[in-house]
Amino acid sequence: MGSHRGTAALLALGVAVALAFMPATPDRRSTPAAPDASPTPRAEAAGSTVTVLGDGSTSDTGPQPAQPPVARLKPGEVPPQFVVFSFDAPTEDDNHLFSRTRLAAGASGAQVTFFLRGIDLLPAAARWQYQPPQHDAGTAAVPFPADAQVRATLQQLGQAWLAGDEIADGFIGQFCGPKGGRDWSTADWQSEIGQGYSMVNFWKTGTGFTDLPPLPFDYQTELVGGRAPCLEGRQNLLPAEKEAGWRYDAGSPGDVQHWPAQTDGIWDFPLQRIPDASGAREVLSADQTEQTYLNAFERSYHGSRAPLVIDTRLDPGNSSQLQVAEATMKDLCHRDGVRCVSFRQLADWLDAQDPAVLNHLRAQGRV
Repeated sequence: MGSHRGTAALLALGVAVALAFMPATPDRRSTPAAPDASPTPRAEAAGSTVTVLGDGSTSDTGPQPAQPPVARLKPGEVPPQFVVFSFDAPTEDDNHLFSRTRLAAGASGAQVTFFLRGIDLLPAAARWQYQPPQHDAGTAAVPFPADAQVRATLQQLGQAWLAGDEIADGFIGQFCGPKGGRDWSTADWQSEIGQGYSMVNFWKTGTGFTDLPPLPFDYQTELVGGRAPCLEGRQNLLPAEKEAGWRYDAGSPGDVQHWPAQTDGIWDFPLQRIPDASGAREVLSADQTEQTYLNAFERSYHGSRAPLVIDTRLDPGNSSQLQVAEATMKDLCHRDGVRCVSFRQLADWLDAQDPAVLNHLRAQGRV
């Protein structure tokens, strides 16, 4: 499921760069599970103990709940129509877009990917802890959250994971262009990834919010992929992701719908170019209309069954696009042969397939 040695090395790098406050030797201890403000069936069924990790920020509660079974296709068998809904910047604030999305996905029978940014768990008062590559310490291209937002986001993260959703990496400072991801070296990306691990694995130390329960998952093993801001810097990012033991990258710029392939052992899940509402031209599969997404779905469903990727940014100014994503989930995810999955679940399915069968699917054409 990934290289623990690689993630440990990146974690150590992140600590050396920025998070000197982090305990040098994390302890593991069994303790009664902390009460959740909104108990879930999984939390009640998990038993009376969990393995708390590090400074109490994360925990091992066993395998993630609600994961779909993975079966190998037989030669000639029609594959499922996978639809991946992903959401950037899952910060829970007064607009409640994170919780709204999580509940909408559950109601539609979808499990989705949330691209968590390390900055989502770093309050403005603690901003100095972040040392971005090629920028001053404590700076970012997006605002640092308030204490209350971090607390609310932590609660939503735990509930999302318990519902089967994926918590992936959206990176930290969101720097693009000059001195951003476009210009970062592999060492810069390694620093960004390492600091991101630290901000999740040691959020209690970083925030001082020791009264909150730990997240119900071990981020060190659960994190298996990410998407870079502005889809930049992939050439130097991929070696850093490989070192971390990640299984996929979702940050390459738009490509037409096709069955995914691997680059140096990492699955490539790009944002896609799909037919616009008129069908006359191709547009990027983020922030589009419901009809655009339905056009792309129909093209793939009645063609090669290549996965469809739909991405939405959880931003108050983007609420209309969230409505589109919700409506599309509600429409598509209960259709025959359709599986609305996270990127990690798609990677699980692809890993289980006979390479010859996948090659045959790719040979059928782009859509």
